[in-house]
Amino acid sequence: MSGRVGIEVVVGAIPGPLDCFLILRGTKTLAVRMRQHCENGMAIAEFLSEHREVKQVRYPGLASDPGHAVAKKQMSAFGGMISLELKGGLERNLRFTQKTKLFSLAESLGGVESLLGHPISMTHTSIPKEERAKGGLPDALVRLSVGIEDTGDLLDDLEAAIKGSR
Repeated sequence: MSGRVGIEVVVGAIPGPLDCFLILRGTKTLAVRMRQHCENGMAIAEFLSEHREVKQVRYPGLASDPGHAVAKKQMSAFGGMISLELKGGLERNLRFTQKTKLFSLAESLGGVESLLGHPISMTHTSIPKEERAKGGLPDALVRLSVGIEDTGDLLDDLEAAIKGSR
């Protein structure tokens, strides 16, 4: 072994040609995908904020959100991440996560498909309840990663899941 250190040791893994091609291809549609994420996110956040079965919605694009003023200064649009809590507590919110057809239950977020997760039973299960409470994470909270599917289809799916979770 020579004393020479390769660039991959210094900067990390180097992508192969196919990886580079896929990244380049994806950047060509990034603006269109982000525009749809943001439009869908706002439409769903507004729908949920007006729904009588919803206890709480967190989305930086809503004027009622505590982080709205800062988000408005920093962002031109507000993305597709929404947190919500239905009325009825933990059990109802868990039922809701099982009733959607277009929103898939997943821990991964941010793809082009719509996903939802229940943090305390998935990604945050190892964090003690007291710590979650200090961080403002209610047990019943559900997180949506809104994709680029048809807005009407997504709204219909959420409405059916809300009704089906009663």
